[in-house]
Amino acid sequence: NTDLSQYLEKNPGGLNPKNAKLFLFQLFRGLSYCHKRRILHRDVKPQNLLIGENGELKLADFGLARAKSVPSHTYSHEVVTLWYRPPDVLLGSTNYNTSLDIWGVGCIFVEMLNGYPCFPGVRDVYDQLDKIFRVVGTPTEEMWPGVSSFPNYKPHKMCYYRSQRLGHTWPRLYDIPFAESLASMLLQQKANKRVGADQALRHRYFSDLPSRIHDLEDEESVFSIPGVKLYPEERRYPHTILKVANEMKQRK
Repeated sequence: NTDLSQYLEKNPGGLNPKNAKLFLFQLFRGLSYCHKRRILHRDVKPQNLLIGENGELKLADFGLARAKSVPSHTYSHEVVTLWYRPPDVLLGSTNYNTSLDIWGVGCIFVEMLNGYPCFPGVRDVYDQLDKIFRVVGTPTEEMWPGVSSFPNYKPHKMCYYRSQRLGHTWPRLYDIPFAESLASMLLQQKANKRVGADQALRHRYFSDLPSRIHDLEDEESVFSIPGVKLYPEERRYPHTILKVANEMKQRK
């Protein structure tokens, strides 16, 4: 047994796309189960995703999890490891819902395919926001009404960037059918624009999985379906080389 962080380290350069798809599908299944019961995990990151010998993935470490009641309450913004924290929370929002977990899933999805973290901030909140804005664009009142009211929205600490296609930053998204489409629905700056876990399970990205996978009972494993299995991982470019290359690209 291992966790996704260790699995990624052992298989540098990005995972076999078929395996990444199975891991992602299982992650959405787990979050869908939680979110339907109004439970937020609040700390979705590779270290908290356990992987069994057969490839079964399970959410772990619910130490920061809590029930989400209606009407919404505010929560501490110190809830998700920096690299997997959504921009609304980084900007100081404390009024959020299940979309908090979805941003982290988007980061993990891209990381599984590319072999390095999407937004590896190294200093503080503003360095982390800069990493994000270089890809998805710097938000303004025009595109995100109310964003300037967030406590950490300080224009003098932020550079202005135009948004770009995710595949421009992470080319492997172009190589896999519908991967960029799904990633774009997960990595939305505005929380209310992010796709829900249940809806994500029906995305075309998963259309080549056996149809029966959508009818499993909660306690049934995806690996109970004939033909569903992990595939051998292929050695790609070393993780460190890809990470440095990505950093250099973001600085341009």
